[in-house]
Amino acid sequence: MILLLDLGNTRLKFALCDGAAFTHRGAFGWDADIAHELAQLWSGWPAPTRILGASVVDGARETAVAVAAGKAFGLDPRWIRTPAHACGVTNAYAEPHRLGVDRFLAMVDAWAAGRAPCVLASVGTALTLDALDADGRHLGGWIAPGPVLMQQSILGATAQVRPDHPGAVRDLADNTADGLASGCWQASAALVDRFVARSSSLLGGSPTVTLGGGDAGVLAPLLEREVAIVPDAVLRGLAVWARSQPDAGDIP
Repeated sequence: MILLLDLGNTRLKFALCDGAAFTHRGAFGWDADIAHELAQLWSGWPAPTRILGASVVDGARETAVAVAAGKAFGLDPRWIRTPAHACGVTNAYAEPHRLGVDRFLAMVDAWAAGRAPCVLASVGTALTLDALDADGRHLGGWIAPGPVLMQQSILGATAQVRPDHPGAVRDLADNTADGLASGCWQASAALVDRFVARSSSLLGGSPTVTLGGGDAGVLAPLLEREVAIVPDAVLRGLAVWARSQPDAGDIP
């Protein structure tokens, strides 16, 4: 068994993988006492033989997770770093390590699942977009604030925009709360639609479009095209990596 770790900006997700199946799963927000909560939860789980992790957070949070893994299982995580090529996917970045490992592993999952050519959107703290062609080549992507972060940035930079209730997404808003929510969510939807339009011809004309991330379910209905919501793409990409690299963590 392999314990897979996805350390995202908002929360930590993890799963125990036996072959191709996830037998145990969980998640914690970073406001929790991660080291304590994880060690307590994992003490009741079967012991893995390896721990493989993908992280886009700081070293302090990686260390807290590693401490919990050591207490529960006596193992240290191996942290995946983004390579130039692995598991059938070729990184477009001239400096491969600068592409977020979460984005790379989502493409690994898409390639292994037969969804290429495709556009992959992830909607969380950031909105990321990537194009993956039929040969497993990453053609590049975009990065923008996620819709919730957009709203928070406006609230932090203005004195008068102070909604007194959560906003709803409307075609034409008649109050500040709805106007702020509508503008930010529709801006994110428009960005996804624009990226698909710009990359479609390079992807054969009719790429699959997938959404991941914690806010995928909210954004999907706002798009102008049919999309598939793909949860836990990073964990599934990690599982593909683990099967293809049975004795190694990082690939140079």
